[in-house]
Amino acid sequence: QVHLLESGGGLVPAGGSLRLSCAPSGFDGYAFGWFRQIPGKEREFVAAINWSGSNSTYANSAKGRFQIPKDNRKNTVYLQMDSLKPEDTAVYFCNAGMLTLSGDYSRSNWWGPGTQVTVSS
Repeated sequence: QVHLLESGGGLVPAGGSLRLSCAPSGFDGYAFGWFRQIPGKEREFVAAINWSGSNSTYANSAKGRFQIPKDNRKNTVYLQMDSLKPEDTAVYFCNAGMLTLSGDYSRSNWWGPGTQVTVSS
C-alpha cells in the first residue's frame, strides 16, 4: 500500500525553526517534493530531492532558509525550515514525483494529508 505521511507542523514565532517529516511508503526510486497551500490559493512548490539525496531544488522563497535532507536509512524526507516568516504559514504537503538533473520537479497525484505550520508575528 502506498502512502505519504507528514508530521512536525505546529505554531512557531517569527524567526523560529521547524522540521517537518515525510514518511513515504511504496515509493522506491521516486523523488519527493514539499509543497504548501493557504486557503483560496494554489498549492505551491517549496523544495524537492531525488531518491538518492544527491540532487535537490528549492523555490526562491525557500532558498537560504529551508533545506530538504533525506535519511535513506529511515526512509524519511525532512523539510528543515529556519528563519520562519508569517507568510510561511500554510498547510505543508509531501509529494512523490520526479526530479530531473536540471532541477525540474514533476509532481504526481500522490499526496500526504498535510501538516499545518503557523508562524506568529
